[in-house]
Amino acid sequence: MTLIAADHICVRLDGSEVLHDVSLAIAPAEIVTILGPNGSGKSTLLRALLGILPLAEGRILRQAGLRVGYVPQRLQIDRTMPITVRRFLSLPVRTDDAAASAALDLVGMSGRGGDQMTALSGGQLQRVLLARALLGKPQILMLDEPTQGLDQPGEAAFYRLIEDVRRDTGAGVLMVSHDLHVVMAASDRVICLNGHICCEGTPRVVSNAPEYRALF
Repeated sequence: MTLIAADHICVRLDGSEVLHDVSLAIAPAEIVTILGPNGSGKSTLLRALLGILPLAEGRILRQAGLRVGYVPQRLQIDRTMPITVRRFLSLPVRTDDAAASAALDLVGMSGRGGDQMTALSGGQLQRVLLARALLGKPQILMLDEPTQGLDQPGEAAFYRLIEDVRRDTGAGVLMVSHDLHVVMAASDRVICLNGHICCEGTPRVVSNAPEYRALF
């Protein structure tokens, strides 16, 4: 069964082709990571799958009624605006206390609902963003470089958390990343992107592919 798929899609931005003839599919409980250098179209691909960017060619296929959870690359919070974690989880859709508490428990932030968002560390903020994404009980999670700005132990801890979420919820996971070594350990399948798909497969297959070595 496929949750979401790209079928020979092309995306053009400001007259330039950013993605060319890209096809991929994500299955339930599968962790797939998109790797590529800066400017390779990773975030563009994610936004196309989310329906944020229009396609020049091809199509996006989604399972009927597909529930998607999204964790952005970064979130800018006004340092002068007081907002607690609990309040943040109710934006823009109000969430009851039980659901908010369960989501925070799932991401290792139990009892932190009263904390100010501006007081969180980078790793804690990413966990709260993940909790918010999980509130809608998504069938697929899309994460755009979720560990950007974290140190290596923080990255490893976040990827272990993603594996736990996959195990506990059965959701498929599509991640955009640049963290080569940690991602290789945390992924079922890796897709190397540079405007088009250069290579894909299991981490072991991709790490030995000449296309991967040429990119990185």
